[in-house]
Amino acid sequence: MFHKEGHKIIIITTAIVVAATLLADEFISISWLRMLLQIAFLVFFVLILQFFRNPKRHTKLNDKQVLSPVDGKVVVIEEVEETEYFKDKRIQVSVFMSPINVHVTRYPIGGNVLYSKYHPGKYLVAWHPKSSTENERTTVVVENATYGKVLFRQIAGALAKRIVNYAKEGKEVNQGSDQGFIKFGSRVDLFLPLDTNIKVQLNQKVKGGESIIAEM
Repeated sequence: MFHKEGHKIIIITTAIVVAATLLADEFISISWLRMLLQIAFLVFFVLILQFFRNPKRHTKLNDKQVLSPVDGKVVVIEEVEETEYFKDKRIQVSVFMSPINVHVTRYPIGGNVLYSKYHPGKYLVAWHPKSSTENERTTVVVENATYGKVLFRQIAGALAKRIVNYAKEGKEVNQGSDQGFIKFGSRVDLFLPLDTNIKVQLNQKVKGGESIIAEM
């Protein structure tokens, strides 16, 4: 199953790979070189398919828990000053996504979308300390009556050139449902209350819509 954001790219890539393979077969007479190129085209095509895959996740709905919004590795757990929305101290948990991870972004909690904003910006590498405030990014805040407010931020990396955000202010959303997509790169930051119980550790691998990041 592939994410809808990849349908157009997959169709274009298929056409290019098929055309390139036929051209190589027609115009390259050296058999080993022709075979090498055709294998390279196939590998490229498989990588594109892998990037846009959208596997089904078995989300266990729980208003007391914050689930990971993406697949990847936990690279930051620290107390910071959140300056865009809360303007106070929060626990930041950041998940870095490599190009081979699923890049679908999912809602970490269910509830009402209070805030959704896009920020143009730079394309620093996703692990750069300033990427959270200087890179292209979107900020979304969701609130439910049990856990409260959770802010999460999609951040473009050096390769990511487009962030897709479906969150609309005033919309009711379900925990684990599709919130967006980051094309080619990056990370997601979560900003949680100081008294939350963090359930992950640095360098831990997590799965979007399933792994528990924090709970009351």
